[in-house]
Amino acid sequence: MTDQAVPGTALLVIDMQVDFVTGSLAVPGATELLEPINEIIGLPFAYRVASKDYHPPGHISFASTHGRSVFDTITIYPPKSLVAEKGGDTETIEQRGLQQTLWPDHCVQGTPGVELIPGIKVDSSFDFVHKGTHPGVECYSAFKDPWGLLDTGLEKNLRQREVNDLYVIGVAGDYCVKASAIDGAKAGFNTFVVTDGVRSVHPGGKEFEEMKAAGVVIIDLAELKKRMQVVN
Repeated sequence: MTDQAVPGTALLVIDMQVDFVTGSLAVPGATELLEPINEIIGLPFAYRVASKDYHPPGHISFASTHGRSVFDTITIYPPKSLVAEKGGDTETIEQRGLQQTLWPDHCVQGTPGVELIPGIKVDSSFDFVHKGTHPGVECYSAFKDPWGLLDTGLEKNLRQREVNDLYVIGVAGDYCVKASAIDGAKAGFNTFVVTDGVRSVHPGGKEFEEMKAAGVVIIDLAELKKRMQVVN
């Protein structure tokens, strides 16, 4: 067993917030994650980072913003003002629409639901990234939004710390975990999702096949401990 940090390793804990575990958009089975995630946090990663959904009131992903029913689907587009600010082509916005599921209000800045769940061992050793902070942009990935307009700084942080192997856990497996893991693999990191530390909105496990197809490696806690040179 080693107590020394394993060089080149990073843990990314996705959105273990009150609203996603016991609140307005609770993921099935998420309350079961506290113990395995705390065990994973205790492993000797060289770098640890946690993401938080961090929405302003009236966020574009909220059904209430549109006067629609929860779980309705609409098409959203990159905000013209933001595209212009970033030097993008405002003439092609209508070609960049994405399907968006409308959710209950969740993880609103300044509310209890935005906080991490009680008991999780995410402490001052962690860095944080916030996503979904722009009212007109949805952002499942802890790296960037799907249009590449708003970067959270996560990729830069990982590179500055010479991370090679990125391990991802949290909720929801079929949304923010999947998007973050796929973006991690696209960025060139050896990206692993640890199934013991993940719960999803929908049953069936389709998201794990999608992640595998994108180059993400799916492992369990036992395999993670081997890779981190930890033995029971």
